[in-house]
Amino acid sequence: MVAVPPTPATDAALLDAVRSALATVQDPEIRRPITELGMVRSVDLGAPTATGGARVVVGIDLTTPGCPLKETLTRDVSAAVARVDGVDEVAVELGVMTAEQRADLRRLLRGTDAEPTIPFAQATSLTKVFAIASGKGGVGKSSVTANLAVAMAADGLRVGVVDADIYGFSIPRMLGVDRPPTKVDDMLLPPVAHDVKVVSIGMFVPPGQPVVWRGPMLHRALQQFLADVFWGDLDVLLLDLPPGTGDIAISVAQLLPGSQIVVVTTPQAAAAEVAERAGSVAVQTRQQVVGVVENMSWLEQPDGSRLELFGSGGGEHVAARLTQLTGAAVPVLGQVPIDVTLREGGDVGEPVVLSHPDSPAAVALRQVARTLGTRQRGLAGRSLGLSPAGR
Repeated sequence: MVAVPPTPATDAALLDAVRSALATVQDPEIRRPITELGMVRSVDLGAPTATGGARVVVGIDLTTPGCPLKETLTRDVSAAVARVDGVDEVAVELGVMTAEQRADLRRLLRGTDAEPTIPFAQATSLTKVFAIASGKGGVGKSSVTANLAVAMAADGLRVGVVDADIYGFSIPRMLGVDRPPTKVDDMLLPPVAHDVKVVSIGMFVPPGQPVVWRGPMLHRALQQFLADVFWGDLDVLLLDLPPGTGDIAISVAQLLPGSQIVVVTTPQAAAAEVAERAGSVAVQTRQQVVGVVENMSWLEQPDGSRLELFGSGGGEHVAARLTQLTGAAVPVLGQVPIDVTLREGGDVGEPVVLSHPDSPAAVALRQVARTLGTRQRGLAGRSLGLSPAGR
């Protein structure tokens, strides 16, 4: 059968179909269509293939020359165009955005040429912000944060995590992130893992190097994580705080006055007493404590009995004391048992809520995530749209 050569009319229809297909391809970092972001430089037809089918050449401009996800983008573009009827071959030619294109992209994403602000601190923000706090280290606060984030994302929420534990950052490993954000001039595009956007000071320092900073530098770093990173439209932002009641906890209250606190503790009395202090900071900062998560609650035995290695009642004690201190009900959101798969998942970047979803720890963490994910955002800091009645 002799192939029918394409005509100008059929060429135009094919190119329109290809452009429509490209509109379904999302940038893997920004999570918006590449056509909307101005990344599609050109769409052309090359010489027909040996079988008479179309060969399509797509020009794509990357945000930066070293874009870490250019292979993913090339694969997604090729796959989308190859599905168009009549296309036999696809060639993707990569380029780099000009300074003007990058400026246009920043303007598009931020919606303004003004200096970056913290979107979550604006009265119009609908993002729920939870600061995950603990009185002392070693209670599993970061493991809880990572699993809550991934569980919420699996439930369809748009989630971001700021690893604000400047000295003891561990979120990148727990979520399997091994690269820094992509820099577009003065804007950072956060890496995405398990559908969660992540940023951490650990992405900017060499392995093994300590972060030796004092209060003002810590405050500025947190401010940059919140303002200079393009988070997009998030449903939930989680902040993994350092243990204790230091500079970062105060900075979070100043920069994100509408943030709410989740306190993580273990059952033992010593940990519970210290956890009270972390939660009681909310009284001074006027933040709300939404609940307590008790981690390492027990070890389930082969016969189904529970071995309470760290005692019992710590979570309930902290919740009761914080209820008394704050004057508002502070519930125990969940009790997470000791589970080897929880630790293993954190070591390899595969949170237990994904790797072993039916394990006791995963079930408990998913329940906490759903409780927080469905919680209504408070009115603190939000404009009610009211004005004095006219006379």
